[in-house]
Amino acid sequence: MKVILVDQRHGHTRTLVLSGWLKGLLSVCILGAPVAFGYFGYQLAVSHEPQEYALETALELNEELQSNADALARLKQESQAQLEALTVRLASLQARLLRMEALGERITAVAQLDAGEFDFNAVPGVGGPLPEDTVPYAPPAFIDAISELEAQIADRAQQLEILEGLLAERQFADDAAVTGRPVLQGWVSSPFGRRTDPFTGQLAWHSGIDFATSSAGADIIAVAAGVVTEAGDRVGYGLALDINHGNGYVTRYGHAEKLLVGVGDIITKGQTIAQVGSTGRSTGPHVHFEVYKHGRVVDPASYIHRTIR
Repeated sequence: MKVILVDQRHGHTRTLVLSGWLKGLLSVCILGAPVAFGYFGYQLAVSHEPQEYALETALELNEELQSNADALARLKQESQAQLEALTVRLASLQARLLRMEALGERITAVAQLDAGEFDFNAVPGVGGPLPEDTVPYAPPAFIDAISELEAQIADRAQQLEILEGLLAERQFADDAAVTGRPVLQGWVSSPFGRRTDPFTGQLAWHSGIDFATSSAGADIIAVAAGVVTEAGDRVGYGLALDINHGNGYVTRYGHAEKLLVGVGDIITKGQTIAQVGSTGRSTGPHVHFEVYKHGRVVDPASYIHRTIR
């Protein structure tokens, strides 16, 4: 292979003869030039693609940020709704706790416990030495803690209601039991049974016990809870009233100056029902007290001295 070199200034020429490896090298250079130019052109074209990629990435990031903002807004709304629900539940728990405290105070009164034995307004006293094998407290989930507290309150409320019912039944039974005197102050002026009649001087049957007072107007109190079945003027008794206590028991209070209750009234134990007088067949201010058991008059003395246990 020959290569002719021409000197334009002096008009001289030179001929080079290429053979062997020089010939192959020159061929590679001549043929490789287009490939090299093509490669560099490709790299130049590729160098513009990052701008396109950067724009697409920015758009994707913007969409992702918008999606995160929407998710955050939804989360905020859900959190607000949960906080409102928790507020309602906490208010309900507080109301139930107040009810339980009132119920506990009522049970304390009904059970006649010592005044300082149960104080529902004070924190109960607890304590003890600190053990060595203590472990850090891991609080439960907030919602789970409230749910557990609700379950505990419901259980305690149910137990208190059952206890209140039992104590109320016991208290009602105690109140309905005929015990005590029909006057707070006074003395027995005539016992139950045969006596000398104060008007005729003859032996006669006295169906009750008379409690005399120093003057008229003293309170006559019910010896047991019940319902007034009769009230008004009765022959021999003057102003009198009957109270039905259930279980076959009826008490009668006679010679009153004034009646303070009427037929159908519900009476509690110890309630003032009338005032001592001297109406009817009477020689002075006193109350005539009778006790009936299943329709038969009985001696009131055993009931006057009876003690509820």
